[in-house]
Amino acid sequence: MADQDQQDRNLPASERKIRKAREEGQVARSRMLGHFLIVGAGVAVLTVAAPWMARWMQALLASGLSFGLQDVSSGAQMGERLGEATLKYLWVVLPVGAVMSLVAIVGNLASGGWNWTLKPIAPKFSKLNPLSGLMRMVGKDQLMEALKACGLALLIGTVGAFYLRSQIDTFQAALGMALPAAVASLAGILFKGLGLMLLVLGVVAAIDIPIQRHKLMKQLKMSHQEAKQEFKEAEGNQEVKAKMKARMREMTRRRMMAAVPRADLVVMNPTHYAVALKYEEGKMAAPRVVAKGADLLAMQIRDLARDHKVPVLQAPMLARALYAHAEVDGEIPMALYSAVAQVLAYVYQLRAAMSGRGTMPGALPELNVPVELDPHHGKTVVDDETEESDR
Repeated sequence: MADQDQQDRNLPASERKIRKAREEGQVARSRMLGHFLIVGAGVAVLTVAAPWMARWMQALLASGLSFGLQDVSSGAQMGERLGEATLKYLWVVLPVGAVMSLVAIVGNLASGGWNWTLKPIAPKFSKLNPLSGLMRMVGKDQLMEALKACGLALLIGTVGAFYLRSQIDTFQAALGMALPAAVASLAGILFKGLGLMLLVLGVVAAIDIPIQRHKLMKQLKMSHQEAKQEFKEAEGNQEVKAKMKARMREMTRRRMMAAVPRADLVVMNPTHYAVALKYEEGKMAAPRVVAKGADLLAMQIRDLARDHKVPVLQAPMLARALYAHAEVDGEIPMALYSAVAQVLAYVYQLRAAMSGRGTMPGALPELNVPVELDPHHGKTVVDDETEESDR
């Protein structure tokens, strides 16, 4: 089952999954790089501080081998001297250990970058299951790591054995040398051997780093179902979003219908589009669209306007242009100022005549609507008046 699930994961990991894996502590890190840097730091420290450390060790050795009869006869005195010698030796060992520890941290940062998270050490009940723990111990990954460690040890041991075999004559010659010369000769052999081991570790680390990254990317591969689920989580549930959009449309429709009775006029086309306009001199810089709709909603706006004695004018080209280029609660486009002004003036004259304060205006004059604002410009448009008469 696990093999089948792994076969289904044939899509590369997304940036979101890689980021989530880093948050959970899954980072491509190479232990071989850490080994290489630790050994290299140790060799570098020994090389730089070798003269000083040699004099320090010589002084410690001389001090440790110099004791009197009183020191030998008293066990407490010998214990004190042993403690003092141990502390002095620690002053040599601890700096080297501190440098190697620091380099180990730098090696981890170099291979996987800085990744601060406590999730890998968070308590989990699944980790307390001895059966699952045993499966992790004998799993394929652990087996590969064990084989890799054994292979590295065998490789270093083989290279070291051939190197020491080539230095047998030097070891034999050191037996006939004075102690300082023999120590210097053996130190040279030691540093050459460490350099050779460092070279082997460097080659192995250079091979292991891309392998670890490839291994992690393979583990993070996604199936088609996981990719779909991630997209759904990133974009949000489509059903919920559709319901939210429908609710927002319904709220907008209610707000528009509530604003129609307060409009100054409604411009129609005459069965497909309806746009309600309002203008308050001194409060608005330009007329605003308080409602607009198409088809059935246009009919509802028209009927509501007539019920509240709001003038409804048939201006197809202007209605189409306003519907296409003006937003609800927004001002009309500047290119339509002239046409809307003509319509408003006609409505004001009509209202004045109906109240007995003027003469009844004639037919609505031809409106100055730029043809490029008409969404039906250049298309075959059905004559709305013919449609209305057919209905």
